[in-house]
Amino acid sequence: MDAACLAKARDFAMSGGGSGMVIRQGRCVMTWGDQQQRYDLKSSTKAIGVTAVGLALADGKFASLHDRARMYHPQLGAEPAGLSRQWLDKITLFHLATQTAGFDKAGGYTELLFEPGTQWSYSDGGPNWLAECVTLVYGRDLDELMFERVFGPIGIGRQDLTWRANSYREKQINGVMRREFGSGISANVGAMARIGYLYLRGGRWGRQQIIPSWFVDAARVTPKEVRGLKVVRPESYFNASEHYGLLWWNNSDGQMAGVPRDAYWSWGLYDSLIVVIPSLDIVAARAGKSLNKGRDSAYSAIEPFIGPIVQSVVLGQRGWTPYPRSQAIKEARWAATGSIVRKAEGADNWPMTWGDDDWLYTAYGDGWGFEPKVDKKLSLGLCRVSGDGADFAGENIRSETGERLGQGAAGVKASGMLMVDGVLYMLARNAGNSQVAWSRDRGKTWTWSDWRFEESFGAPTFLNFGKNYAGARDGYVYVYSHDSDSAYTPADRMVMARVEKDRITERVAYEFFKGLDADGRPLWTADVRDRGAVLVNPGRCYRNSVSFNAGLRRYLWCQTLYAKEDARLEGGIAIFDAAELWGPWTTVYYNETWDVGPGESSCLPTKWMSRDGQKCYLVFSGQDCFSVRAVEFE
Repeated sequence: MDAACLAKARDFAMSGGGSGMVIRQGRCVMTWGDQQQRYDLKSSTKAIGVTAVGLALADGKFASLHDRARMYHPQLGAEPAGLSRQWLDKITLFHLATQTAGFDKAGGYTELLFEPGTQWSYSDGGPNWLAECVTLVYGRDLDELMFERVFGPIGIGRQDLTWRANSYREKQINGVMRREFGSGISANVGAMARIGYLYLRGGRWGRQQIIPSWFVDAARVTPKEVRGLKVVRPESYFNASEHYGLLWWNNSDGQMAGVPRDAYWSWGLYDSLIVVIPSLDIVAARAGKSLNKGRDSAYSAIEPFIGPIVQSVVLGQRGWTPYPRSQAIKEARWAATGSIVRKAEGADNWPMTWGDDDWLYTAYGDGWGFEPKVDKKLSLGLCRVSGDGADFAGENIRSETGERLGQGAAGVKASGMLMVDGVLYMLARNAGNSQVAWSRDRGKTWTWSDWRFEESFGAPTFLNFGKNYAGARDGYVYVYSHDSDSAYTPADRMVMARVEKDRITERVAYEFFKGLDADGRPLWTADVRDRGAVLVNPGRCYRNSVSFNAGLRRYLWCQTLYAKEDARLEGGIAIFDAAELWGPWTTVYYNETWDVGPGESSCLPTKWMSRDGQKCYLVFSGQDCFSVRAVEFE
């Protein structure tokens, strides 16, 4: 880390006095001020307090963040003056944790300003109701609970952190001390940094999983249900709904141009900050007097602190990546751009699967397919491909029941293909979100589901194993997508679902990945609202494909890095790998500006992988063609 940049961050922080600490890769690299002094953290209490919600979810005290809050707190919203009870029954724990419940700013008893989930309004009262929900389900003082379950295990003592009694409501609730999430914690910067480090490590401290990793992943990004909501008092809170998670602020919308999008932080009055930057392995804590003279949520007020810390990291020649470099695959070497073979000019998409008859089955969008081309431009056309990556030929499959018309977003297009036990399945996007279709005669006739994915899964793709799904790890089929209802809107995270392979056509059979338990085993839920992240890369999650490389025994996940310009001609591409299909993921290749236009989709067909897995061929839609480029993994 560059000492001059760190000094710049420290000097800006000290313009408001106080203390601070910067940690990278588990080591303290800089401190300033009195490390023992406790500071009133104000609204940083929100981010610290919400950790208790993670405990309640892990312990089963809360079934879901989408539960109605009054299930756990029947008196939620009520007080002696008898405020309006309109909309109270609609408030969920999620609304309380995202500032979308509708409560006004004050920490006591306030009216609801709007119907829950329809706007964003910064509030102390909403988080305080959430604190009471946690208090009631445990029947315990949150101060005692957190010292027992979180603060104590991560090395925070009573001399490091205190939590005052409630300043806005009665001191007790049901005979238990009533704490706040809106404010109330005082701590030294060492305690703040330990909390940040707990989040940096996905809720794990040493060998102990303190809070669920999936909860941390949910807290650090902006839920799609929140993004874009109208902000109450925009003169103070600007576009806060674009970069606010579960009581944590974040940079997922790139508001701070020079700061990684995965950065997130607590933020309290007087600019108490716990900054977490996973991609750079950094935690920084600062407390003291105000740096933000306007006392608003403009990031310009704190960017002079966070920005230089980011700049202090001397990045290697291989550049920044959202996940650590792969230790299993050291390098991806692409064949020269002049070796790229392009066919089926004027068509894109190209999801692929290896059929039982040894053909590769695929589909194109907005084009005419392979030569001889079809007579009418199709939004969705079908093809099959023979040969290997070095010498292949494609031919069109005509299907009255499979083909679709329409241009761009107005036309249904394939985003995933899979053959299982001789049945060809297709995932189609732009179909009122996405839809499943299947063919029992290798693409000639198709049946379409009478249901759709209505939430998220806007551009889903199937995980592909070998020929006719040979080599699958179990009896399930797995589906991945960026977490968006639209195929055209990048997201902060990727999500995943599974379904028994003989029930792909049944919506009720799908389960959604929630996260990993303390032993690294996947958790599944039938409720799509409780889906968790299988990969997080704020603002960069887009079209994708996943293939199992049998030779390397690794799952390879190809992702298009969305470019604002025409992806046919320029943009980025990423390949992540993992030993398990839910991660943890590491980076094989990551380049925001690939040396050729990547198009909007890409895949690594399992048929075109060498026996040892080291030589593969990438099929991508650059220049609106069936484009093929060799890649060698070392």
